[in-house]
Amino acid sequence: MRVLVTGCNGQLGQKLIQTADSVQIFGLDKRLSDPFLQNNRFYALDLLDKDALAERIQSIQPDWILNAAAYTGVDAAEEEKNLCWQQNVVAVENLIYAARKQNSRLLHVSTDYIFDGKAGPYGETDPPNPLGYYGRSKLASENVLKASSLHIAIVRTMILYGTNRAGQQNFVTWLINALKRGNAVKIVTDQIGNTTLSDDLARGIWTIVEREKSGIYHIAGSEIVSRYDFAKTIAGVFGLDGDLIQPITTGELEQKAPRPLNSGLRIEKAMQELEIAPKDVKTGLECFKKQLEDLAAMFA
Repeated sequence: MRVLVTGCNGQLGQKLIQTADSVQIFGLDKRLSDPFLQNNRFYALDLLDKDALAERIQSIQPDWILNAAAYTGVDAAEEEKNLCWQQNVVAVENLIYAARKQNSRLLHVSTDYIFDGKAGPYGETDPPNPLGYYGRSKLASENVLKASSLHIAIVRTMILYGTNRAGQQNFVTWLINALKRGNAVKIVTDQIGNTTLSDDLARGIWTIVEREKSGIYHIAGSEIVSRYDFAKTIAGVFGLDGDLIQPITTGELEQKAPRPLNSGLRIEKAMQELEIAPKDVKTGLECFKKQLEDLAAMFA
């Protein structure tokens, strides 16, 4: 099987490549280097270049395209609306155009931000109602996929963290670094959702590929907690000073983009149909800690 991963240098893209098994894998990203792909299977390419993208996908002839590329700046999207739309919607339209020519299956990664966070946790069939422009762009990308004639799968996830060799920050690594420096941090108590180890998400995605599944799946951690409780657990697992974590409400932060507060994703469908068992908060963090220790030893 031939599989193409877009956004292959990002956190999820790296994990998908790292956990691939018994497939011939290729990668696209705007950045030039990738630590996992060898044998000339990495290509630097912008998904907004429709003709170049179609030509490259024609040369690869993938059975599946896994779209892990996205504009993810939730607050910045309120001011960079055109850029956000281009990267989250037009790029997907270009992938559909190229995939249709090769009869490739297409899997797209989406988010809980398509919901308003008033009545979570949400199942796959619950009606979306995004609050901010980022969420609206991600919902639009889902809609263009649903309107296509392709074999498609949409995977929604949230609060993703995991190892990566590009030095990209996520909530967990940001908090660890701040607490190690002895900095006090303010974390919201009223944003609630699943915390997701990237390994669990990648495992679910590969199962969709192997079983040739289609439709929408929610793949996220097994436990729903507030960001504040998540932060306190991070401090405990990593032996850091939890007293530096100060509670605050979302309203007090005065962020540019509204957030879904009472969010979370129901994952029963993925657990039953894909036979996966995503980790709870503490187990996921303990696994992540071991991975960080292994990476540090590798480069020591």
